[in-house]
Amino acid sequence: MPPSPIIITLDGWSSCGKSTLAKALAKALGYVFVDSGAMYRAVTLYFLRNEVDLSSEKQVQKALSEIELGFVFNAGRGASDVYLNGENVEPLIRDMKVAEKVSKVAALPLVRKFAVQQQQRMGAAKGIVMDGRDIGTVVFPNAQLKIFMTADQETRVKRRFMELSASDPAITLEAVRENLARRDHMDATREESPLRQAVDARVLDNTHLNPQEQFEMALGWAKEAIR
Repeated sequence: MPPSPIIITLDGWSSCGKSTLAKALAKALGYVFVDSGAMYRAVTLYFLRNEVDLSSEKQVQKALSEIELGFVFNAGRGASDVYLNGENVEPLIRDMKVAEKVSKVAALPLVRKFAVQQQQRMGAAKGIVMDGRDIGTVVFPNAQLKIFMTADQETRVKRRFMELSASDPAITLEAVRENLARRDHMDATREESPLRQAVDARVLDNTHLNPQEQFEMALGWAKEAIR
């Protein structure tokens, strides 16, 4: 009899490589990967396009009622793309305009409630790997394996700069540093579901680890939890 599927959560700071590791784990285990950050980015993109006033609960609620999110596997990328009302917005949600606003949007209680409901629905059957900020503390507090990822700030700044400069040659290291510092502060201090390490999470500091090393460490933890 095969082992029962579990839920694996990866939380942590921006630019720690959560999504990269989550995708690799899901592929190795035959699990579904859900990118919670992409969900918040897609909501942010919709708000930007429709000039939603974040201080207006009525406007936020109306906008959320008009949003339908989904994930569709993209064979070319070997990963799932996020769809916003039937449109593949994966290429659009990674730019600085969205990055500048996503923490403010994600901090809104109505937005978090909307996203958590979507995420819990996706995880009902287990066999998923989900990354984010509050997945192991709020979305799936009973997950069988919780990983909290971290790295020193300058390492994260350099990683994020390399990622963004590929599509935006004009981006500067200082702009990335300021953006990351703001996001860290907002993630850690927001009133609704702040970023924190679950008491039963396993900490993965990848400051000095390469992707293969961190993958092997996390996969070992996953196999232990599945047994």
